[in-house]
Amino acid sequence: MNTFNLPDLGEGLQEAEIVTWHVAAGDKVVADQPLVSVETDKAVVEIPSPQSGRIARLMGAPGDIIEIGEPLVEFGEGGDEPADAGTVVGTIAAEQPTEARGSAAPLAAPATGGAAVKATPAVRALARRLSVDLSVVDATGGGGTVSAQDVERAAKTLAEAGPLEPLRGVRRAMARNMTRSREEVVPTTVTDLADVEHWPLDTDITIRLIRAIVAACKAEPSLNAWYDSQGEGRRLHEHVDLGIAADTGDGLFVPILRDVGKRAAADLRRGLEAMKADVEARTVPLEELRGQTFTLSNFGMFGGRYAQLVVVPPQVAILGVGRIVAEVVAIDGKPAVRRMMPLSLTFDHRAVSGGEAARFLAAVIVDLKQDG
Repeated sequence: MNTFNLPDLGEGLQEAEIVTWHVAAGDKVVADQPLVSVETDKAVVEIPSPQSGRIARLMGAPGDIIEIGEPLVEFGEGGDEPADAGTVVGTIAAEQPTEARGSAAPLAAPATGGAAVKATPAVRALARRLSVDLSVVDATGGGGTVSAQDVERAAKTLAEAGPLEPLRGVRRAMARNMTRSREEVVPTTVTDLADVEHWPLDTDITIRLIRAIVAACKAEPSLNAWYDSQGEGRRLHEHVDLGIAADTGDGLFVPILRDVGKRAAADLRRGLEAMKADVEARTVPLEELRGQTFTLSNFGMFGGRYAQLVVVPPQVAILGVGRIVAEVVAIDGKPAVRRMMPLSLTFDHRAVSGGEAARFLAAVIVDLKQDG
């Protein structure tokens, strides 16, 4: 018997979720035939067979989470020699923490820090039996002690709220990235308005924003950079690999347009259309989900004016664009109604100064005010 383990799926990834098996126990397969589709950070990856032979056993079911290096498929004897099981299948952007394998979670798992909660052994036993995390229970007992009634009240509230729905795939990756950002980044946001009254009504807003970001990155390169927390240093990039935040029912995708400063508007538009189709089909190539040097979030198409956005390491900045609205502003000392675009620039203050951020945002506005 030979065992094929889940291969390396990219930088920092520790696990993947089984989506669909393409084979069954007893099937004969050939080398490079698709075995299984697994979900990584933000894409579904097809893993090929490393050898020809007969499938003896599948080591997981759809929904199971398999860690890198764990058994995936067992081959029967007599097959061809396996290929290198450590082959990299793909790459993704953010390092992800390891989660215990499994497809479900209890209503509320006991917290690791439960020992700090004041409760008697009997109350702790009750909490374990009812799957209640003592750290989230409001304590009404004397001296801040959690009582049995507190635990029962919490269990009732959780039951009425419905069962815990474990986050999967994109939403789980999004939650982890947001947590990582909160733990590492020192976020600060500056905002301003850009007058876009002169824009034709058929202006391709995304393309204009891309052009303005490129201009700002040239004027203030410190925001087109990565910050290394461990090395306490930064890496400035000469080209702009722009992440475009895309909202879906499954969560947030941030596919990348490469080297946008050297691409014509028509080429960028084709790239955006291809990106949109890939996101909708969940077929975004893994290499297009990692390595962005700056991110654009055009949340204004859904609503909202300003936002404190989330900077995902190692990036140091993200530009958010709110809903364009008509406002009364002073033009040559007289009131006038103009279309104004709200801009929010969130940056990591560890790597970027307030002056650098302000100059970057000013450069964006200067470009947006230009014709064409």
